[in-house]
Amino acid sequence: MLVGLVSDTHGLVRPEIFPALDGVELILHAGDVGGRSVLDELREIAPVEAVYGNTDDAGEPGLRSEVSISIEGVTIHVSHGHELGSPTAEKLLARYEADLIVFGHTHKPLVQRAGTRLVVNPGAAGPRRFDLQPSVARVTLERGHAEVAIVWL
Repeated sequence: MLVGLVSDTHGLVRPEIFPALDGVELILHAGDVGGRSVLDELREIAPVEAVYGNTDDAGEPGLRSEVSISIEGVTIHVSHGHELGSPTAEKLLARYEADLIVFGHTHKPLVQRAGTRLVVNPGAAGPRRFDLQPSVARVTLERGHAEVAIVWL
């Protein structure tokens, strides 16, 4: 199964996100969504599961504090990361037991393997900040294994 990872859209869905996520069957959004219209636009690509970030309203319909699912034998945890202050792969691995941990908040893309576990930040897909290039990620999940690729927008 092919899954798209998005974070930190901050109210902006760049046109480049559509070809970047072409063919995904599910999108996981790791927070700082920036409004319902972002989720509506992303749903034109695939179904969306989303969490709230520190700039979102925690009561916003369609946003949860975390998403925990299992796909193709891979357990997945999605949260924004702000619940840990300054999120790092080490802090996330210590806090969550999932095979694949997805977070946002830092705006910096990260793919870090720790044994059989994987921590991924797809980077920020929204307005350019901190002189970082916008990005998303594509994850291929198959028979208990995950492969991730960062896609620059």
